Amino acid sequence: MKSILAILFVCAAGAAQPVSYDRIVNARKEPQNWLTYWGDYSAVRYRDLKQINTANVKDLRVDWIFQTPQVGAFETVPLVVDGVMYFTTTNGLVYALDAMSGRQLWMYQYPLKDPGGPNRGLAILGDRLFMTTPNAHLIALDSRNGALLWDVLAAPPKKGYTATMAPLAIKDKILMGISGGELGIRGFIDAYDPKTGKRLWRFWTIPSKDEPGGDTWAADSWQRGGGATWMTGTYDPDLNTVYWGVGNPGPDLYGESRKGDNLYTASLVALDGDTGKLKWYFQFSPHDTHDWDAAETPMLLNLTWKGQPRKVVVQANRNAFFYVLDRVTGEFLLGKSFARQTWAKGLDAKGRPIPMPNIEPSADGTKICPGLAGGANWMAPSYNPQIGLFYVP
Repeated sequence: MKSILAILFVCAAGAAQPVSYDRIVNARKEPQNWLTYWGDYSAVRYRDLKQINTANVKDLRVDWIFQTPQVGAFETVPLVVDGVMYFTTTNGLVYALDAMSGRQLWMYQYPLKDPGGPNRGLAILGDRLFMTTPNAHLIALDSRNGALLWDVLAAPPKKGYTATMAPLAIKDKILMGISGGELGIRGFIDAYDPKTGKRLWRFWTIPSKDEPGGDTWAADSWQRGGGATWMTGTYDPDLNTVYWGVGNPGPDLYGESRKGDNLYTASLVALDGDTGKLKWYFQFSPHDTHDWDAAETPMLLNLTWKGQPRKVVVQANRNAFFYVLDRVTGEFLLGKSFARQTWAKGLDAKGRPIPMPNIEPSADGTKICPGLAGGANWMAPSYNPQIGLFYVP
């Protein structure tokens, strides 16, 4: 009876239809909806809506407020599907609301032994919602009533693994990353079957000694090299390529035990969506010792570049440089500092930084810009194609 009532409530709220892969590919054609963490696969976070403008913005008012029992700041981005809003809170809670009235349709709470940290949101595919949990699980819920459909463990929390990011739904897979970069983990990106929860592939962001890039780690430091993938990636359906930012190496502020470039930390990796195989990578901060991870948004744009159309991926990186890369090949096209930075003379022809002397952390302290928070961080940028401007906090 509860399930029937929940479905009736959702129908009354706006009859949310299943979210097909095709709908996500064409998400910008549904500006009234928000179907992924980024709004669409490209992460431009732009909508051609004109109801609110400079003349009437002063008249905006609070229409409803929904109060949860959770204390503390939220980091979630709600999904909106045909009048139904889905969002997460801390401690493994998921809510479905009537977006017009704020009326609760259903609530689900993941059972946790200990209080959990932040959660940034959900993915949706078909009539299923997907969420990562503080103890590094991935779960699937029925979007109509919040019923748990499956629950899989991605990595053991006792070894430092946790998960806070919103999954990414592509074609017939659900992708997730992992947190715990300062806790001795070895990072990865996973793909799962949305129907069964079976893991389909895994890409290790820290290669082993016998894999390409493994020689960029001293001794056995790769085994606990960090490289968390704690923010949602982006996806090009035409190229069937996933773009994912990789976190800092570990330990984060001390590099003597992990000499080398430490691939693929502080990098952008481009993966085949079907197999998880690496297509290319670009490392922004080789041998990072300042916690300048590359978890910032990899935004996908189609631009005219030097008179020719070009598919690019852009990122305002935590190291205070803004990058433009060819998203087909990974070729470095442009890099310029966008915030105050005192650590690099600039970038060479291939985009590798040319460091200033005496920039390493020290016992006496080293003054350097940007600081630990970076020139940018995980908070999302946006792009206005009408005027060609990129906005970043």
